[in-house]
Amino acid sequence: MTRISAAASIPIFILVLIGSICVVPASGGERFTDNGDGTVTDHQNGLMWAQTDNQGNINWKQAQRWVTYTFGDTLTSKYDNWRLPTLEELQSLVLADKKAKGYETDCGQWVKIVPEIQLSCGWVWTSETDPLAPVARIFNFDNVYHYTVRMAHNRGYRVLPVRDLK
Repeated sequence: MTRISAAASIPIFILVLIGSICVVPASGGERFTDNGDGTVTDHQNGLMWAQTDNQGNINWKQAQRWVTYTFGDTLTSKYDNWRLPTLEELQSLVLADKKAKGYETDCGQWVKIVPEIQLSCGWVWTSETDPLAPVARIFNFDNVYHYTVRMAHNRGYRVLPVRDLK
Protein backbone atom coordinates (compact mmCIF):
# COMPACT_ATOMS: atom_id res chain seq x y z
CA MET A 1 0.00 0.00 0.00
CA THR A 2 1.41 3.39 -1.00
CA ARG A 3 1.31 6.19 1.53
CA ILE A 4 1.13 9.86 0.60
CA SER A 5 2.97 12.15 2.93
CA ALA A 6 1.15 15.10 4.52
CA ALA A 7 3.27 17.52 2.46
CA ALA A 8 2.31 15.79 -0.79
CA SER A 9 -1.40 15.65 0.10
CA ILE A 10 -1.69 19.42 0.61
CA PRO A 11 -1.29 20.30 -3.08
CA ILE A 12 -3.86 17.64 -3.98
CA PHE A 13 -6.27 19.07 -1.40
CA ILE A 14 -5.74 22.58 -2.78
CA LEU A 15 -6.39 21.39 -6.35
CA VAL A 16 -9.59 19.64 -5.27
CA LEU A 17 -10.72 22.75 -3.38
CA ILE A 18 -9.97 25.05 -6.31
CA GLY A 19 -11.71 22.66 -8.70
CA SER A 20 -14.83 22.55 -6.55
CA ILE A 21 -14.94 26.34 -6.26
CA CYS A 22 -14.73 26.70 -10.04
CA VAL A 23 -17.82 24.54 -10.63
CA VAL A 24 -20.01 26.06 -7.91
CA PRO A 25 -21.77 28.58 -10.22
CA ALA A 26 -22.80 25.87 -12.69
CA SER A 27 -23.95 23.43 -10.03
CA GLY A 28 -24.79 25.84 -7.23
CA GLY A 29 -28.48 26.01 -8.01
CA GLU A 30 -28.42 29.21 -10.05
CA ARG A 31 -31.33 29.26 -12.46
CA PHE A 32 -29.69 31.38 -15.17
CA THR A 33 -26.23 31.45 -16.71
CA ASP A 34 -25.11 34.38 -18.85
CA ASN A 35 -23.52 32.73 -21.89
CA GLY A 36 -21.61 35.91 -22.81
CA ASP A 37 -23.00 35.94 -26.34
CA GLY A 38 -26.37 37.67 -26.00
CA THR A 39 -28.12 34.62 -24.54
CA VAL A 40 -28.87 33.19 -21.10
CA THR A 41 -29.41 29.55 -20.22
CA ASP A 42 -32.44 28.75 -18.08
CA HIS A 43 -31.41 25.59 -16.21
CA GLN A 44 -34.79 25.26 -14.52
CA ASN A 45 -36.67 24.87 -17.80
CA GLY A 46 -33.96 23.55 -20.13
CA LEU A 47 -34.17 26.61 -22.38
CA MET A 48 -31.87 29.25 -23.83
CA TRP A 49 -33.30 32.77 -24.04
CA ALA A 50 -32.20 35.88 -25.88
CA GLN A 51 -30.99 38.40 -23.28
CA THR A 52 -33.02 41.15 -24.95
CA ASP A 53 -36.06 41.42 -27.15
CA ASN A 54 -35.95 42.69 -30.75
CA GLN A 55 -35.92 46.35 -29.52
CA GLY A 56 -38.80 47.62 -31.66
CA ASN A 57 -42.43 47.28 -32.67
CA ILE A 58 -43.12 44.05 -34.57
CA ASN A 59 -46.22 42.18 -35.67
CA TRP A 60 -46.60 38.42 -35.18
CA LYS A 61 -45.64 37.33 -38.71
CA GLN A 62 -42.59 39.63 -38.69
CA ALA A 63 -41.67 38.28 -35.26
CA GLN A 64 -41.83 34.71 -36.47
CA ARG A 65 -39.63 35.51 -39.50
CA TRP A 66 -37.15 37.55 -37.42
CA VAL A 67 -36.70 34.71 -34.93
CA THR A 68 -36.37 32.08 -37.67
CA TYR A 69 -34.16 33.90 -40.18
CA THR A 70 -32.46 36.91 -38.56
CA PHE A 71 -31.97 36.61 -34.82
CA GLY A 72 -29.40 33.80 -34.89
CA ASP A 73 -27.13 35.91 -37.13
CA THR A 74 -27.03 38.69 -34.50
CA LEU A 75 -25.24 36.43 -32.00
CA THR A 76 -21.52 35.76 -31.72
CA SER A 77 -22.20 32.05 -31.13
CA LYS A 78 -24.30 30.09 -33.60
CA TYR A 79 -27.28 28.10 -32.38
CA ASP A 80 -30.20 26.66 -34.31
CA ASN A 81 -33.88 26.04 -33.56
CA TRP A 82 -34.82 29.54 -32.30
CA ARG A 83 -38.58 30.01 -32.00
CA LEU A 84 -41.33 32.08 -30.42
CA PRO A 85 -41.97 31.09 -26.79
CA THR A 86 -45.13 29.51 -25.46
CA LEU A 87 -47.30 31.34 -22.97
CA GLU A 88 -46.17 28.97 -20.22
CA GLU A 89 -42.50 29.63 -21.00
CA LEU A 90 -43.00 33.41 -20.82
CA GLN A 91 -44.96 33.10 -17.58
CA SER A 92 -42.00 31.22 -16.07
CA LEU A 93 -39.97 34.45 -16.40
CA VAL A 94 -42.26 36.50 -14.15
CA LEU A 95 -40.58 37.59 -10.91
CA ALA A 96 -41.40 35.12 -8.16
CA ASP A 97 -41.72 37.86 -5.52
CA LYS A 98 -45.20 39.35 -6.02
CA LYS A 99 -44.07 42.59 -4.30
CA ALA A 100 -41.09 43.06 -6.63
CA LYS A 101 -41.29 46.26 -8.64
CA GLY A 102 -39.27 45.04 -11.64
CA TYR A 103 -37.65 47.62 -13.90
CA GLU A 104 -38.76 50.35 -16.29
CA THR A 105 -38.51 49.62 -20.01
CA ASP A 106 -37.69 52.04 -22.84
CA CYS A 107 -41.42 52.40 -23.56
CA GLY A 108 -42.14 53.42 -19.96
CA GLN A 109 -43.68 50.19 -18.64
CA TRP A 110 -42.55 48.62 -15.38
CA VAL A 111 -42.04 44.94 -16.13
CA LYS A 112 -41.94 42.12 -13.64
CA ILE A 113 -39.48 39.84 -15.43
CA VAL A 114 -36.30 38.19 -14.19
CA PRO A 115 -33.40 40.69 -14.35
CA GLU A 116 -31.31 38.40 -16.57
CA ILE A 117 -33.58 39.36 -19.48
CA GLN A 118 -34.05 42.96 -20.57
CA LEU A 119 -37.20 44.01 -22.41
CA SER A 120 -37.65 47.30 -24.26
CA CYS A 121 -41.44 47.09 -23.79
CA GLY A 122 -43.67 44.77 -21.80
CA TRP A 123 -45.78 42.98 -24.42
CA VAL A 124 -44.22 39.82 -25.86
CA TRP A 125 -45.62 37.60 -28.62
CA THR A 126 -46.17 33.89 -27.95
CA SER A 127 -46.24 31.06 -30.49
CA GLU A 128 -49.90 30.42 -29.68
CA THR A 129 -52.40 31.26 -32.40
CA ASP A 130 -56.06 30.66 -33.14
CA PRO A 131 -56.56 28.47 -36.22
CA LEU A 132 -59.95 30.09 -36.89
CA ALA A 133 -58.90 33.75 -36.63
CA PRO A 134 -55.85 35.88 -37.43
CA VAL A 135 -54.95 36.36 -33.76
CA ALA A 136 -52.09 35.30 -31.50
CA ARG A 137 -51.58 35.33 -27.76
CA ILE A 138 -49.50 38.10 -26.22
CA PHE A 139 -48.10 38.20 -22.68
CA ASN A 140 -47.87 41.47 -20.77
CA PHE A 141 -45.02 41.62 -18.22
CA ASP A 142 -46.30 44.96 -16.91
CA ASN A 143 -49.68 43.76 -15.62
CA VAL A 144 -48.74 40.05 -15.74
CA TYR A 145 -51.63 38.84 -17.88
CA HIS A 146 -52.22 37.50 -21.37
CA TYR A 147 -54.77 38.05 -24.11
CA THR A 148 -55.18 37.60 -27.86
CA VAL A 149 -54.53 40.34 -30.37
CA ARG A 150 -54.67 40.55 -34.15
CA MET A 151 -51.41 39.30 -35.70
CA ALA A 152 -51.17 42.43 -37.85
CA HIS A 153 -50.87 44.73 -34.81
CA ASN A 154 -47.40 45.79 -33.75
CA ARG A 155 -47.59 48.81 -31.45
CA GLY A 156 -45.45 48.07 -28.41
CA TYR A 157 -45.25 44.36 -29.16
CA ARG A 158 -41.89 42.59 -28.98
CA VAL A 159 -40.41 39.17 -29.61
CA LEU A 160 -38.14 37.30 -27.21
CA PRO A 161 -36.50 34.32 -28.94
CA VAL A 162 -36.10 31.02 -27.11
CA ARG A 163 -34.69 27.59 -28.01
CA ASP A 164 -34.76 24.18 -26.40
CA LEU A 165 -31.45 22.91 -25.07
CA LYS A 166 -32.26 19.30 -25.91
